[in-house]
Amino acid sequence: MSGARVGRAAYALALCFGVLPLWAARQLPMVDLPQHLALISALHRLTDPTTLYPAVFAARGELTPYLGYYHLVSLLNWLLPLELANRCFLTAVVAGLPLSLAFLLRALGRPRWPSLLALPFSYGDSFGWGFINYLASLPLALLACGCFVRALEAGPRRRAWALAHASVLVLALLMHVQAFFFLALALPWLLLTTQVPGGLRERGWALLSVVPAVTLFAVWGAGRLLAPAEVAEGAPWKAWGPLFSERNLAFKPFAQNLGELPQVLANQLRDASDRWALYAVCLLWVAAALAVLLGAKGTVRERGVARLRLWGLGLLALLLYFLLPFDIRGAIYYLNTRYAHLAAALLAASVPPLGRTLRPIFLGLSAAAALVLAVPLWGAFRAFDVEAAPLLRFAALTPPRATVMGLIFNTGSRVLTHPVFLHAAAVPARLSGGITNFSFALTPHSPLRYRGAPPPSFPSEWRPDGFRWQGMGEAYSHFLIRGVPPERLFGAHLGPDVHVVAQQDGMAWLERGSGTLSPRSALP
Repeated sequence: MSGARVGRAAYALALCFGVLPLWAARQLPMVDLPQHLALISALHRLTDPTTLYPAVFAARGELTPYLGYYHLVSLLNWLLPLELANRCFLTAVVAGLPLSLAFLLRALGRPRWPSLLALPFSYGDSFGWGFINYLASLPLALLACGCFVRALEAGPRRRAWALAHASVLVLALLMHVQAFFFLALALPWLLLTTQVPGGLRERGWALLSVVPAVTLFAVWGAGRLLAPAEVAEGAPWKAWGPLFSERNLAFKPFAQNLGELPQVLANQLRDASDRWALYAVCLLWVAAALAVLLGAKGTVRERGVARLRLWGLGLLALLLYFLLPFDIRGAIYYLNTRYAHLAAALLAASVPPLGRTLRPIFLGLSAAAALVLAVPLWGAFRAFDVEAAPLLRFAALTPPRATVMGLIFNTGSRVLTHPVFLHAAAVPARLSGGITNFSFALTPHSPLRYRGAPPPSFPSEWRPDGFRWQGMGEAYSHFLIRGVPPERLFGAHLGPDVHVVAQQDGMAWLERGSGTLSPRSALP
C-alpha cells in the first residue's frame, strides 16, 4: 500500500474515532437536544392530526438563521427515524470540522494533516449545551473561507469557485448567524492577504459571491432591529433595555475569559478525562514546532504576507472570544464563548509545516489523539444513557398527545458537567406527539410559533419553584419531576388531582386525575 493510501486510511480512522461517541447511546448528553428534536418533530408533522402540533403550532413564515438545521433534519426524517436522522447530521457536523479545515489548508497551500488536531473542538462547551445550529455553521464557515481563496486564486475557474462560495455562505448564515459575524472579518482579511495578480477585475467574482448572503443578512437584521423589542428588566429571555444598550449587554472581564478558555474547550465530563485529548493536541503542536526549529521544516506555497492568513483567521476568532459580550439579552446568549472552539481549531491547524518524512508520523499521532478523545466520551455518553433511560420508559406509559410540565429541580448528571436534564420533559412529550410547558417556539429564531398563547408556566424553565397548581397544573396531563419528591410539589393535590404513574432513578412521572400508585410504576 502506498504512503498516500496509508495516510488516507489513518485520516479516515481518526474521523471514525472522532464520531464514535455519537453512536454510543440513544440519548446524547446535550442540554438543548430534546427541545431541538421536539421542534423538528413538530415541524415535520405539522399537519398530523394524531399529534397536538396542528392545533398548537404554526409555521413562522419568515427568514430565521436556524432554518438550516431544522429543515435539513426534517428532510432526512422522510428517509430515517428522527433520532437516527439527527445522529447522522451530528456525525457530519463533527467530522465536518476537520474535513472543512483540511480543505481550507489545501486552498492555502498547506499540508492537510493538522486539520485532525481540530477534532476535539467539535465537542466541548457548545456541544454540551446542544448548540447544534452553531456547531453546524463552523465547518461551513471554514469551507466558505477556502472557497473564497479559490475564487481569488483559481484563474479561469474563479467563477465556479465564486458560485460555490456564494452557496456555502448562504447555508452558513441559515445555520447560525454567529458564524456570519466571524466571516464578516475573515473574508476581508483573506482578501487583503491573498496575492492576486491584476486589479479589481480579478477579484470581481469573489467580491460578487458575498452579495446573496449579505442581502439575506440585511433582510434578517433589518427585521430584528426594526421589530419592537419586548423590554422586561430582570426577566429571563427578555431584553433589559435597547438591544445594544449597556444595560442589555453582559460582558465578562478579560481575566475571566482567559481563565475559562481551557474549560470552554473541554468541560463536559466531571472527571475531566475529556481534557486528555486537548493536552494531546497541545503536545503535538509543540512537538511539531520543536521539530521545525531543529531543521525538519517543510515547504509551503504561501509567500510574504500570505503566510499570515491562517494565523490571522485564528486570532480574529480569538479576538471575538475576548471582545464580544457573553449575552445580548433577548437576542443571543453565550455569544463570546462559542468562538473559542473556532479559534482553537484554526490555531491548532497553524502548526509550522513539517518535512515529508515527519508528516506520516504526526498524522498517526493525530489519529491516536482522536482515540484519546473517543474513549472517555464513549464511556460517559453510555453512562448518561443509563441515567436518562427512565424518560423512554415514561414515554411508553404515556397516551398520545400528552401535555407535559417539566419540574426539573435537579438538572445535573452523575457523569456530565452540563445541566443535561433541563429539557428532559421534551422527550416523553415528543414521543407521544405532545407538547411541554417550555418550547423553543417561544423564540424568534424558531421556524415555528404558537398559534395562540403558550401554555401557562413559570417564567423560566430554570426556576420550577415558580410552579403553582392553580393556573398552571390544570393545563397539563402529565408532570415530570426530578430532584424533589412529588408530595412536596403537589401536597393535597396528590391523590385527588394527580397521581404517580412511575418513579425511577430520582425521577417521577405523574398523571393528572385521581388514582393510586399504579402497578405500571414497578419498572425494572
